[in-house]
Amino acid sequence: MTLTPAEADQILADNFAPWVQALGLSVTETGDRHAVLRLPWSDQLAREGGALSGQALTAAADTAGVIAVSAALGAYGPMTTVQQSITFQRPVLGTDVLIDARLTKLGRRLAFLDITLTADGTESPAAHATTLYAFPG
Repeated sequence: MTLTPAEADQILADNFAPWVQALGLSVTETGDRHAVLRLPWSDQLAREGGALSGQALTAAADTAGVIAVSAALGAYGPMTTVQQSITFQRPVLGTDVLIDARLTKLGRRLAFLDITLTADGTESPAAHATTLYAFPG
């Protein structure tokens, strides 16, 4: 049972640290094995030169991964980020970012994701991440 975007937004509100919530992420789409989040542009997240900071993009990718796993499971549950690798491909200047997190494998103890971050209105990725989550227990 897949979560609705509204249910996924509630997971963001209930389970993430205040600094993650301050990013302003919202869930725009959920599916059986994916979630798409929007990171709104903010001058507060920009680094010298005006591009969106890598730290904000990395946190957004990790958060989108948790929401995608939750959507696949039908609910939020404890998980921990075991590994995340991100490659920055082009700067994001003055526009929102869409974060598309897709499960490539969902097992009983581990979940593997492929995450693409794209500036709104473009087709070429601004960044690409792979992430691995473990389920405690």
